[in-house]
Amino acid sequence: MSTPLNTKTAPSSSHTADSKFQLLLFRLGDSAGSGRSELFGINVFKVREIVVAPEITSIVNAPAHAMGLANVRGQLIPVIDLPALSGCVPKTNSKIVLVTEFARTTQAFLVDEVVEIIQLDWKHLLAADNNSSGLLSGVARIDGDVADSRLAQVLDVEQIIRNVFPNSQTDSANSNIQKIKLPEGTSILFADDSAIARMLVEESLKTMGVAYSAVKNGKEAWERLGQIHSDAVNHGKRAKDEVALVLTDLEMPEMDGFTLTRSIKNDSRFAGIPVIVYSSLTGSASEGHASGVGADAYVAKFEPNELANAISTTLTRG
Repeated sequence: MSTPLNTKTAPSSSHTADSKFQLLLFRLGDSAGSGRSELFGINVFKVREIVVAPEITSIVNAPAHAMGLANVRGQLIPVIDLPALSGCVPKTNSKIVLVTEFARTTQAFLVDEVVEIIQLDWKHLLAADNNSSGLLSGVARIDGDVADSRLAQVLDVEQIIRNVFPNSQTDSANSNIQKIKLPEGTSILFADDSAIARMLVEESLKTMGVAYSAVKNGKEAWERLGQIHSDAVNHGKRAKDEVALVLTDLEMPEMDGFTLTRSIKNDSRFAGIPVIVYSSLTGSASEGHASGVGADAYVAKFEPNELANAISTTLTRG
């Protein structure tokens, strides 16, 4: 079985003006905790295709949960055993893998069963604050606002990749990042729901020598901006005098980066504050939609030098 999803060229189906997105639902088998086969999800925009796994070649001294390499259409792709990583016992022997592309990397995740693709409002993706495993970016209310809505656990794929391949990120690139001087008295506000992504961004911003504050999603960023505006007005200033720019991820619970960007650009309180989107959804569709809601720049995760260049260019242009 091979199911190309063709998501990279269809922005209207995954990122619409009314802030909807598509979630691919799948199961990993019986959970060790509940004994049930729970639903999991991943943004369709990250999935290149769904295939029955070809032969997987084991690698000497491979990390735990790294099954080896699979040859998919002539490309050698690392395969991660998602059921084992999540503490689940598969109920089938289907060997289905999700081939994913994000942050300019390609990898495959073994799953037990693919269920369906659904469309949701971003507001129905809730923060996973009590996430003891550290592997979730949120919990989706599949049926919307109904009281007994089914739930799907949305995996933090950046964190999973980091856990399985701890040396895969180019942290050493931070040493070559240019220093950036913000307007006096200002700082950068950035929002990202992934703990590992926030850590990597913070490392980059520290190396640039800039002041910053971090929040976990667009809603928190929006509320923080409102408070900054109120405090600034009390001192005879504007929000722009306190915030040099906003840096935001796209996929976030409660309020996504598209909605946050559009809200900032449409509110006179935040006039003059540029917004840079920093996302693992590296495709022309996402970039085009981000530009359409007013983003001043779009940078791929995790490229610290590109991020520094974008911040420098945006500040100079502003």
